Amino acid sequence: MEEFHKVRRLPPYVFEQVNRLKASARAAGADIIDLGMGNPDLPTPKAIVDKLCEVVQDPRTHRYSSSKGIPGLRRAQAGYYARRFGVKLNPDTQVVATLGSKEGFANMAQAITAPGDVILCPNPTYPIHAFGFLMAGGVIRSMSVEPDDSFFGPLERAVKHSIPKPLALIINYPSNPTAHVASLDFYKDVIEFARKHELIVLSDLAYSEIYFDGEPPPSVLQVPGAMDVAVEFTSMSKTFSMPGWRMGFAVGNERLISALTRVKSYLDYGAFTPIQVAATHALNGDGSDIAEVRAVYKRRRDVMVDTFGKAGFEVPPPAATMFAWAKIPEKFRHLGSLEFSKLLVEKADVAVAPGVGFGEMGDDYVRLALVENEHRIRQAARNIKKFLSTADDTMHNVISLNTRR
Repeated sequence: MEEFHKVRRLPPYVFEQVNRLKASARAAGADIIDLGMGNPDLPTPKAIVDKLCEVVQDPRTHRYSSSKGIPGLRRAQAGYYARRFGVKLNPDTQVVATLGSKEGFANMAQAITAPGDVILCPNPTYPIHAFGFLMAGGVIRSMSVEPDDSFFGPLERAVKHSIPKPLALIINYPSNPTAHVASLDFYKDVIEFARKHELIVLSDLAYSEIYFDGEPPPSVLQVPGAMDVAVEFTSMSKTFSMPGWRMGFAVGNERLISALTRVKSYLDYGAFTPIQVAATHALNGDGSDIAEVRAVYKRRRDVMVDTFGKAGFEVPPPAATMFAWAKIPEKFRHLGSLEFSKLLVEKADVAVAPGVGFGEMGDDYVRLALVENEHRIRQAARNIKKFLSTADDTMHNVISLNTRR
């Protein structure tokens, strides 16, 4: 049978190929060290869990909740932005709770996109940034991911030559997958450009609190005038180790927030009320939980950079996020990221995310998630070192290293 129209617009989900191979290896008894999916392994802080357990005992909280988020939760998010970024938000009109930042992006795409609208999207980037708009009928024009002067030349050409004129620009810093961090000066230039050309700016700030070097990453909403054109998406998944809780936010321009809120009102009743109350408790906390999470990821980052480098697989130290973005070793680069990722599962018992899953510009890279403890990361490095050192002798029965994909 012919595939449905919207399904046809989506390419095969490349991560699923690695997942199937990973599951098959585990079924055969292999101990796979999984650095692929960005699924935090750290437990949600006890105080947040305790608050959930307390509130869930009240049967009144078992009823339908509010799609846009309970008032206390929206006030807590506004308070977080005031403390962290010095940005004042009206919790009634400029904040909406989402079921994670991924759902927020997808529903914003549904809210603002007409068929054929052009969306400027970084490449490589987190898949929902592009696919959310593809599913909504939009057209993606790829942009540079580097947050420097090289970003604006392609942006100028895209606005000049795209028909129709682009509707929106997506930015994602700290970046998943590349871990690039943007400066406030860069954001100022983005907002100036967006206001000049009447572009909507959609900023994914999911990793604002997972940083290791220098100043904390800024928010685009810190720029004067940003509130006229921008909405920013955040998530509690990484910041508070709450991925399965599905709690995030969209904040910023009132018109865009209103559009997202209206679409969501047709699609969901919001997160379970006890989850929203527990999330409120987390946001109103003193930040010590966030600092502990950040310290764990920094230690893991340092161990990975050191041990993988010694193993012959150079991993540049990311300045932020819970990911490292590493170029495939030269000997294997011609295979592409998907085939190299499969080899690591088969030959080293290590799973990574192929860079092509984040866009064709990522095909020379793999993404490594810091979701295993330091002992397991060291073991992964040992496994990879053994694989790299013996590849010339063991690969001839698997695939020719001279074969172009």
